[in-house]
Amino acid sequence: MRAVVIHAPKDLRIDLYPDPAPGPGEVRVKIANGGICGSDLHYYHHGGFGVVRIQQPMALGHEIAGVVAAVGDGVSSVKPGTRVAVNPSKPCGVCLHCQEGMRNQCLDMRFLGSAMRFPHVQGGFREFITIDATQAVPIADKLSLAEAAVAEPLAVCLHAGKQAGPLLGKRVLITGCGPIGALMILVARFGGAAEIVVTDVADAPLAVARKLGATHAINVATDAAALDPWRAGKGVFDTLFEASGNQAALRTALDVLRPGATLVQLGLGGEMTLPINAIVANELQLRGTFRFDPEFELAVRLMGEGLIDVKPLITATMPFENAVAAFELASDRTQSMKVQLTF
Repeated sequence: MRAVVIHAPKDLRIDLYPDPAPGPGEVRVKIANGGICGSDLHYYHHGGFGVVRIQQPMALGHEIAGVVAAVGDGVSSVKPGTRVAVNPSKPCGVCLHCQEGMRNQCLDMRFLGSAMRFPHVQGGFREFITIDATQAVPIADKLSLAEAAVAEPLAVCLHAGKQAGPLLGKRVLITGCGPIGALMILVARFGGAAEIVVTDVADAPLAVARKLGATHAINVATDAAALDPWRAGKGVFDTLFEASGNQAALRTALDVLRPGATLVQLGLGGEMTLPINAIVANELQLRGTFRFDPEFELAVRLMGEGLIDVKPLITATMPFENAVAAFELASDRTQSMKVQLTF
């Protein structure tokens, strides 16, 4: 079969890959749609992120959905023809953190399309993938495979929402309106937030934010004073989802958070210098958030029941043979939000 494989920065190829039959407890899925994630773009442009670097050719992709083509012995949860979203996480189930119920912190996690371990875990941008049956999550009949491929980033945002705590009636600020920031709008709306303010430095993603239901969408590059109304007293926002990974965005947001507010850091942009005095004096609650676990199945269910609509995020769809053009388009924030490949 063919796969979209990164060899080095800016060296993305369509290669031939093995296509193994499913063993006991496994299923073989014909991939239909795959979304290009920010981490895929880091591999494409830089060969990795942080200390993680490509050491061997690796198929990219972990936001995928398709149709079950074959099942191995002992599989009863799905059958050939079942449409599924593919959960890219495969925790070991036996380490300390798995046993504690924190499977997203697994010490031996196998995550599709990741160079964090060697040999790398090959990703899902390929015509077929053989996975553990537990990773194949059936989707509702009315849900498209394109929408199902958004289950993974939506699960990331649902986990971030869980880290923040109850959002009902809260004033929420989201800094950074890429795909994750945009999905956080949907999660905050679903959680019952009374006000959702989104900031970015580009107009195109802010236009999408308005379509998704943001109360206010502000370009802080062209209107630095636009957040002033929320600086009243010691600040008014109850919750911040920082999705840009930009230190300047975080620092500006601290000025509009009310004492006791919760700050959930979603964006990864490298090391930051934090104004600890402001965090201490205002008793801010700083929380991290990493991947997801049960939220993947929740994401599939919420989309399938029509409670969360991700369709406005999918701004372009291209055949995987045009992967390089698709990755370049996905890198242009003035033209795209979520670019998907079809297989």
